[in-house]
Amino acid sequence: MTASRLRMRSQWWSVMAGLVLAVSPALAQELDLSPGHDKGAEEPGFQMLAQADPSPMRGTQPAPQPQGGAQPPAAAQPQVDESALRYFAARGDTARLQAEISRLKTLYPNWQPPADPLAVPANPDPQLETLWRLYSEGRYGEVRKMIGDRLAAEPGWTPPQDLLDRLAAAESRMAIIDASDKGRYEEVITKAAATPSLLNCNDVDVLWRVAEAFARTERPSRALDAYRYVLKSCQAEPERLATVQKAMTLLPYGPMQDLLALEKPASGGGREFDPIRDDLARHFVAEGGTETTLTVAESYLNRLKTTAQAGNAGDATLLGWYTFRRKDMAEAERWFRLSNDRSPNADAAQGLALTLIERKAYDQAEDALYRWRNTNNDSRATYFAATANLLAKDPPPLLAQDVLARISQATMEGRDAATAQQFGWYARGLNQNEAARRWFETALSWKADDEPSAYGLALTFDQQKNLAALEALKRQWAARSERIAAIGVEAETERPVSKPATARTERARAHKTEAVAETSAMAQASARREAARPVSANGCDGKAASTGAQLAAGWCLMRLNRPLEATAAFEQALTSTAATERSDAAYGLSLAYLRLGLTGKAAVAATRAPLSPQRARELQAAILSDRAIAAYSSKLYANALLLLDQRAQLAPERIDLMVLRGYSYMGLKRYGDAIRIFEAAAATGNAEASRGLNDAREAYDEQAGIR
Repeated sequence: MTASRLRMRSQWWSVMAGLVLAVSPALAQELDLSPGHDKGAEEPGFQMLAQADPSPMRGTQPAPQPQGGAQPPAAAQPQVDESALRYFAARGDTARLQAEISRLKTLYPNWQPPADPLAVPANPDPQLETLWRLYSEGRYGEVRKMIGDRLAAEPGWTPPQDLLDRLAAAESRMAIIDASDKGRYEEVITKAAATPSLLNCNDVDVLWRVAEAFARTERPSRALDAYRYVLKSCQAEPERLATVQKAMTLLPYGPMQDLLALEKPASGGGREFDPIRDDLARHFVAEGGTETTLTVAESYLNRLKTTAQAGNAGDATLLGWYTFRRKDMAEAERWFRLSNDRSPNADAAQGLALTLIERKAYDQAEDALYRWRNTNNDSRATYFAATANLLAKDPPPLLAQDVLARISQATMEGRDAATAQQFGWYARGLNQNEAARRWFETALSWKADDEPSAYGLALTFDQQKNLAALEALKRQWAARSERIAAIGVEAETERPVSKPATARTERARAHKTEAVAETSAMAQASARREAARPVSANGCDGKAASTGAQLAAGWCLMRLNRPLEATAAFEQALTSTAATERSDAAYGLSLAYLRLGLTGKAAVAATRAPLSPQRARELQAAILSDRAIAAYSSKLYANALLLLDQRAQLAPERIDLMVLRGYSYMGLKRYGDAIRIFEAAAATGNAEASRGLNDAREAYDEQAGIR
């Protein structure tokens, strides 16, 4: 016996030893391709693979069952074409040999493989040997042509049915793979249903493709059935591991847990899916980072926490998004910071910026994301959310020149209208009206319907006394914005109150005229008296050394409507040892905070030094006015009325506050009281009161059922 023959026989016995599972009949029983499981399962003629006709040879009848307890006679060995066995064995193709034995055992359950496939008689037909050779080489088109040529030349010749069946299955397999590769998933399912002999553990790739086709066509439970079939029926560890890897990219978290329940002990110890346990955890936590209703098991979260703390920045980012989606901002910030510190990246930077925005640390958010702002649309949107909110803070923050310059450049590059608008308000807060005008105009050039920018531009034109530009802008917006139309009609010191129906989501500054209008008329008069004091040429110089000079600088800045800078000067003046200077400084600081809209700080500043009774009343009235306005803006109408009542005990009620009182009554649906107040205010000629009166009468009529 030759060495080649001995080696082939050794391989043969190895193949035979692995047939206990491979040749089990009806291996595909559990994979259901019949319709009815999922949405869209409409393929006609789908059958269970158990119905894939694993029958004996054509024309044979099943053996009759014995009566009583008699043992059945030994089953007769069926007539099976074993030529393919000899062909594959002679060429040492053990993989195809084993697949052929499995196939024949499935088709003919009573058949027993020959002890030596090389002993199978050689095929006396050399052309048939050539056909088998071409088939084994995957040259199916040539096989078809050769069969056709021979049938034409030998009309009485019949090709082996086994070869025809195998050829049809191979061609179907190629068609399934082609359809799968090209995304024709319905075709994959249809062809697989028509060729159930392919759906077994000898060709797991076809099973994977069928499972993917189900998943891609919104039939996840059918996909789960296919993957589950592989894990229940196939024993090769690499294929089982690959099955889970493929499934986790297509199945949601819940079905994946069902699939993982089929895990077995690994041959080398441990569990068979241990090599991909970290990848599973990453996939599930990432899924939880986009699906807020999903609760990932603690075992997966803890596994990622361990790897993240050990230095894996990507895992820290995944944990950051998972906790961020669940509103655990402190934990999310911790993980994003850890990731960004370990390995700076756009994803972690964006997550960190979002958590910082959530806690209003806009300057830190801008700094964290600036480097990555143009990575994608989400990063860009997050960055500009940080910049717009940073510039919108009250009082306007004193930002370093380089920070302002980079935000300005980024805004121009990104053409972000929201940040441009906030640059306009920021410039107005620093009394830089020309810069404010340019930013408002820029914002409108990018977003023509941006009403808050148009409103800011109108206020700026009015303050610059650019009446022609103001009138042109008012005509443009006359039909779209009442408050723009009202600019210049009423005294600017009289705060116009927006109706409840108007938009309330705009930034608070866009609902005001100028900050000076927040203080009471008496407080403004006192401020003008103090600001009229003579000052030296360098009176507005913040570097002035003495407390007296600082006090003078503060009033000078107030006169220039630069209250933010004035606060610093008044703070320095409060260190004076002179009681009069400290009193003046406390009073000036309170007025500066009121002009900035910081009512709480104004109240605190008023307590830092003794004030005259008159000044104390003026400040208290101004503080109550601002608090009433804030309560109204927050729709706390009862609180607004209470604060207005308290203020009325200190000073007469101004017309604009009467209008506020009227709208507060309307907010409480006390339309009769609102009409009474609006009538009194409208009698003075106030346009806003007249509009409020009309609104109140309409609401009253609707409530009474008149309309």
